[in-house]
Amino acid sequence: MAHIELDNPLPGIAGLMTYRPETAGPLAELAEVLLRGPSTLSRGERELIAAHVSELNSCTFCASSHAAFAAAQLPGDHEPSPKLSALLDVAAAVAGSGRAVTAELVAKAGEAGATDLELHDTVLIAAAFCMMNRYVDGLGTWAPDDPAAYAAMAPRIVTEGYGALR
Repeated sequence: MAHIELDNPLPGIAGLMTYRPETAGPLAELAEVLLRGPSTLSRGERELIAAHVSELNSCTFCASSHAAFAAAQLPGDHEPSPKLSALLDVAAAVAGSGRAVTAELVAKAGEAGATDLELHDTVLIAAAFCMMNRYVDGLGTWAPDDPAAYAAMAPRIVTEGYGALR
């Protein structure tokens, strides 16, 4: 049970967005731009960054949902490229502290082919998901136990985007 009365049965951030539509709009817009907007990183790769940070932050709802969204947009045999692996390392550093992003991590990502824009977006995705993870868990929202529940959410997010959460 959430720490506040949400007046809806929705899990995770969906329940919070329904509860407070005034904040839902900007949050959904940010997620839409970061995870679905134009980028040289695929939508699935960006979802993987969000899922990775959420897992590191122990946010069950966000880690499970974004892992499902990534899986729905990546080939079944997807192995992260050296570039994506290096960007995931940058994202992991951000999850600990922005100051944990070192010149060495940035250089490693650059050597693996990451552009400045991809580094920027990785850091922003990671920072935004630290905030969202704390929002979801800080208000004690619930998360489904069944992985199928997250897989069932994926088609709607993949086709309609994050505005569908409002």
